[in-house]
Amino acid sequence: MSQLVEKGEKLKRAKTTLGIASTRGKNEALALVAKSIKDSQENILNANMKDIENARNSGMKEGLVDRLLLNQARINGIIEGIETVIKLPDPIWKSDSVWTLENGLTISKMSVPLGVMGIIYESRPNVTVDAFALALKSGNGILLRGSSTAIYSNIALVEAIKKGLRESDITEDCIQFIDDTDRGLVLEMLKANEYLDLIIPRGGGDLINFVVKNATVPTLQTGEGNCHIFIDESANLDDGVKIVINAKTQRVGVCNACETLLVHEKVKESFLPLIYDALKDKVELRADDDTRRIIPAKVATDEDYATEFLDFILAIKVVKDVDEAIEHISKYGTMHSESIITENLNNALKFQRQVDAATVYVNASTRFTDGAEFGFGAEMGISTQKTHARGPVGLEQLVTHKYLVMGQGQVRK
Repeated sequence: MSQLVEKGEKLKRAKTTLGIASTRGKNEALALVAKSIKDSQENILNANMKDIENARNSGMKEGLVDRLLLNQARINGIIEGIETVIKLPDPIWKSDSVWTLENGLTISKMSVPLGVMGIIYESRPNVTVDAFALALKSGNGILLRGSSTAIYSNIALVEAIKKGLRESDITEDCIQFIDDTDRGLVLEMLKANEYLDLIIPRGGGDLINFVVKNATVPTLQTGEGNCHIFIDESANLDDGVKIVINAKTQRVGVCNACETLLVHEKVKESFLPLIYDALKDKVELRADDDTRRIIPAKVATDEDYATEFLDFILAIKVVKDVDEAIEHISKYGTMHSESIITENLNNALKFQRQVDAATVYVNASTRFTDGAEFGFGAEMGISTQKTHARGPVGLEQLVTHKYLVMGQGQVRK
């Protein structure tokens, strides 16, 4: 029996009881898991140090090492995420639609768990806990397959989760982790229709494309983040500098970081020197000819404008107006997060209406596209697809529905 089949069988058995678990039972289990993670943090951080050391020895870029890193503050953030999920309403067995037909049948549309989800993710070990917490609260089993770069961190986190569950009324079999780094198991997982109801890939474009092309299990895509900020002609330039610095440099290895800066031609002479002074010692700039006549930068190519750098690199382009900015985003964007800095309400509304992205901002950093920042406690990822779920995937996106029909002997004529 393969590892996947063994874990799949456990999840099939677990989902039967998990789907009808009480809100109190799920919340108590989550609280015990949070306590277990807190009690196990020394072991978790030691395991993470092994992953960090291996990553640096392999030449991983520091922006990606940062995604892998756990520290006291991030452990605290993981625990706070669980506590937020506990406080959120249970999404299961709710109905926002009840109606009665002329024949007397009463129909209720009820929310129910999806069943068993699989998530394939890269680097970030906090996803292990985020995915588990959301799955448990929404009544779903979860099969986790993290990357080899975070293997020690993930094993330690899963051990802590299971330790907490063993003290609760929820079976520890509701979470399964593939600790074999053989990539062949990923392909097996993508075709495990007997055990999985949904696959969520969370990572770079190569991973997502591989999953979409090879999965027979339905997929919920979380996408690349080639995100833009557009400085409009009416922008508050000081705000613009502050927002670009935050969106580009706070954490470069995340999907909601800014990768391309678009600047209205009427403010290029005033804004570009400001952003150059702010970023010149931190970020490599790649720009078009209009920009390079004003500030030093490398020549930007079409490939640069299409790239999610996940690094201290920023592409810059001067555009003639909001319409050209929207056109550029339409060509190169990945429908993730886009922002306009403007004091012009008409341009703000045009940008929000015409930019096709999961999240569109006015006068704010793209870094807010995040389940925790949106009040979801955690997220499975940021969905850039248009069906079922879009944007941060939280509890409400992890349920499906069934129709309950009450009759009194009716038959169809």
